[in-house]
Amino acid sequence: MSATIHIEDLGMKDYQATWNLQKDYHKKVLLGDKPDTLFFVEHEPVYTLGKNADNNHLLQSAKKNIKVFNIERGGDITFHGPGQIVGYPIIDLKRYNKSVSWYMRSLEKVLIDTLSTFNIVGKIKEGLTGVWVGDEKIGAQGVRISRWVTMHGFALNVNTDLTYFDGIIPCGIFEYGVTSMEKILGEKQNISLIKNRITQSFNYRFKVK
Repeated sequence: MSATIHIEDLGMKDYQATWNLQKDYHKKVLLGDKPDTLFFVEHEPVYTLGKNADNNHLLQSAKKNIKVFNIERGGDITFHGPGQIVGYPIIDLKRYNKSVSWYMRSLEKVLIDTLSTFNIVGKIKEGLTGVWVGDEKIGAQGVRISRWVTMHGFALNVNTDLTYFDGIIPCGIFEYGVTSMEKILGEKQNISLIKNRITQSFNYRFKVK
């Protein structure tokens, strides 16, 4: 077993096509036909609702030309779009730690590690998922785990157009806002560099037993 995670960067890719790819790859990892892989992708603007999402969190003010997907991950509604790094780890947790809470916390730590290399202090909020800078969310996550193999994952707002979040109650949370690395640092960021930092942290946090 390789000591480092396999990385596949899909670039800008249609959401439905990527969702289909995830489901197919998940089956292959379950069968042992494919290695544990972290997929990076950017999507066209879409809203996705988790299996327990409240449809009322998609607001009437949302832009009407954005596709909406009801998917099998946990969590409520979120936005994906250009300038946002989405990570889909499809990995067998039996090789790491058979714990859903450990996995969720580890994904948060990966983003916190990454942000720290840009002198951004990311934190978790008690009782909530994701990564926060002050009272604004910068990293979201929602996963599905079947027979200990993961799907879906996390999203980090890098150069994201935050106005898209005005059309939803992000993650069903009313009282807090959203932010991005560009907003915090005052200039557009290098997406490739940030993917490299995420990869480094992922390899540090996810070590095969």
